[in-house]
Amino acid sequence: MLEKLQNLKLNSVVVLNDFFLDRIIKIPNLDILYTQILEKSKLGGSIRGISQTDLKGGNATNVAYALARLGCPVSLITIADKTCSHMIKEIFSEFSNVSLFIIDGKPGRTTSLEFNNAGNIVNIMISDLGDNENFGPEKLGIKEQEAIKNANAVIVTNWASNTKGTELSQFAFLKSTSALHFLDPADIQIRPKEFKDALAKLSDHLDSLCINENECNILLKQFGLDVISGENETRKLVLELANRSSISIDLHTSIGSFWSDGKEVEFVKSFQVQPKFVTGAGDVWDAANLLGYLANLNPVERLGLANATASLYVSNPLGIPPTMDEVLSFVEDNDH
Repeated sequence: MLEKLQNLKLNSVVVLNDFFLDRIIKIPNLDILYTQILEKSKLGGSIRGISQTDLKGGNATNVAYALARLGCPVSLITIADKTCSHMIKEIFSEFSNVSLFIIDGKPGRTTSLEFNNAGNIVNIMISDLGDNENFGPEKLGIKEQEAIKNANAVIVTNWASNTKGTELSQFAFLKSTSALHFLDPADIQIRPKEFKDALAKLSDHLDSLCINENECNILLKQFGLDVISGENETRKLVLELANRSSISIDLHTSIGSFWSDGKEVEFVKSFQVQPKFVTGAGDVWDAANLLGYLANLNPVERLGLANATASLYVSNPLGIPPTMDEVLSFVEDNDH
């Protein structure tokens, strides 16, 4: 695995398309906060002692940043206003291998509430989509199209927030005929049938559908299948989902990660770490998984790489994606 990653020579990975201003609010006790909100709603006032952090967000921006941290050349195509454009440039200023294509428009904004649910950290996101909601091929100028054309891989993220996500994906995938193509739809709960229909349109040009447990269950229901439960049952369902959709599935869950192309299926167990920062973990997983594809790792190696990268991210209290050296060292120390 190390040799394949070290010998990997890439032009660029294009990441589309969302940028969000994120505010992370850590809620120590949801019941207490709810009681406080009810009390304050009568007369108004402040609830103090709630930890909050502002940072860059958006699936595409997070994937691009994680890829850059892993040493991958990246082209991020996104949308932002003047203020946020300066922020994006500052965020990526540490990297010499990142090209930014920032289209003028209204950025998204998300407030992420993190709380403890039976020992697991859970996040609920409240979003203003901004112009991410209608980001279609018409947003892409000559420079953006040229970057897509020359890419080794193209990943379209947050289809669920973009009413033109299918059109954008079709355009980007057809424009980059020699690239690998990835799609991470994000939460498809309010558009499940539309997403199933979109997959039928994209299947001939899509190398991997990257989903989490919730997204997988929603999609399984659309195909008339049961929800996942445990390793063996999930193996069967992911295999059947890949077969019925004619798309390779990359699924990351709390117990581990699954892959299937409709003929074979693999599972790699998660590393046991103490999570300290969960928002954006799926984006970091996507980045490492994508690199594994480009390096021609076998499915077990690739899923292990993605699991390790995400584990290091969630165990970092500052939410900083790891470097490739850190990931490989972690894999060596925790080989299982």
